[in-house]
Amino acid sequence: MSTLTRTRETDSALSEELATINVLVRRDLTRFVREKSRVLGALLQPLLFWLMIGSGLGGNFKLPGSEHVSYLEYFFPGVLVMIVLFSAIFTTMSVIEDRHSGFLQSVLVAPGSRVSLVLGKCIGSSLVALIQGALFLLLAPLAGFSFADMLFGPLAAGLVLTCLALCTLGFAVAWWLDSSTAYHVVMSVLLLPLWVLSGSMFPAKPGTLMGYLVSANPLSYAVSAVRRGMYGVALPEGMQLGSRDPWLELAMLFGFFAAALALAVSVCQRRR
Repeated sequence: MSTLTRTRETDSALSEELATINVLVRRDLTRFVREKSRVLGALLQPLLFWLMIGSGLGGNFKLPGSEHVSYLEYFFPGVLVMIVLFSAIFTTMSVIEDRHSGFLQSVLVAPGSRVSLVLGKCIGSSLVALIQGALFLLLAPLAGFSFADMLFGPLAAGLVLTCLALCTLGFAVAWWLDSSTAYHVVMSVLLLPLWVLSGSMFPAKPGTLMGYLVSANPLSYAVSAVRRGMYGVALPEGMQLGSRDPWLELAMLFGFFAAALALAVSVCQRRR
């Protein structure tokens, strides 16, 4: 086989992969635009959560070493990650409906690979989650943050990797289950405790059992990466978890995404 022929076959295969991804991404974005209630549902619940809990606990909260940090300020990055988490749950739930309707089964038998199917669905879901997270981020000045101090590159990198990891994990769980109700229960039981133990609601003292649990939790790297991007150069004292640095946080989030992607691709196969 000539080099030119092999090159054409490679280009053709790549075009098929990109076409599959493009169709799935556009489908999720179109569905998101048409369902305005999803935006309100994903934003209002965390917003009320942030205001009620933040205001209720604000008078009793003191961050060790940084007493000037209010609880509304401390809690804000965690709620931003919560919005991404909720969006991942609600968006990837459609995998169950699309599989039952036969749409995803038809994509499986198309020329594109299973990897392109998973990536297309998860990139589309991640874009939806990022849009909702960006809308909530506009409220950051109300919590005491300044857009001028933020490092948007690291902040965006942390949010993108978090969205991809959570949406890919949601895809794997949704493909494995046959009921939207069961999916919602499993994801809530799996992800909400991880979010609570991510350092989003309360600081964990290093060297304690809670500190070890937070350090072993992949979502704690997401919260820390978002905080670091929002504060800029350095986190206030009391928010640091061990010797964690920005590159370690992003590396752990990428590892979380890679593991979720491998799981999603392994379970993605034809089912009734």
